[in-house]
Amino acid sequence: MEQLTKPNVPIPADDADALFEAYADMVYRLAFLRTKSGADADDTVQEVFLRAMRAKPVWNSLEHQKAWFLKVTINCTKSLLTSAWRRNTVPENENLLTEMQTTTEVYPYVLALPQKYRTVIHLYYYEGYRVGEIAKVLGVSENTVKSHLFRARDMLREPLKGEIQDV
Repeated sequence: MEQLTKPNVPIPADDADALFEAYADMVYRLAFLRTKSGADADDTVQEVFLRAMRAKPVWNSLEHQKAWFLKVTINCTKSLLTSAWRRNTVPENENLLTEMQTTTEVYPYVLALPQKYRTVIHLYYYEGYRVGEIAKVLGVSENTVKSHLFRARDMLREPLKGEIQDV
């Protein structure tokens, strides 16, 4: 049987259901990783898709569309994390591991990293982006991304020793 391949055609901006189906999980995972809060991740998902519906951007390809959703997610979480409201509230006590279901044993250790390292690790290993693509999404140089990846791996090395082979 011939296997059908998906063309590199982006989903139209006015097809909210298809966009949500395609990108909601990715947006939630990245928002959760950056905020460490399920409630904030839910709010971020809602904000990202509202922005998509309002702006109705025109995307050149699926890669461009995915990058747009990642960049808007990063911007929304950055706004949330630096807001005056956030600075003046007490963080809720939630169990991150039961909130974020994942198949990897490494994810709890990734969540313990500082935000800038969590973000590059997530984009590189979980979303499959290359260093150059991460640099464009984050608006930083490739050397900054490489440095963050190196430092994050170094921070993960010690806690993962004995847990995972060849770290």
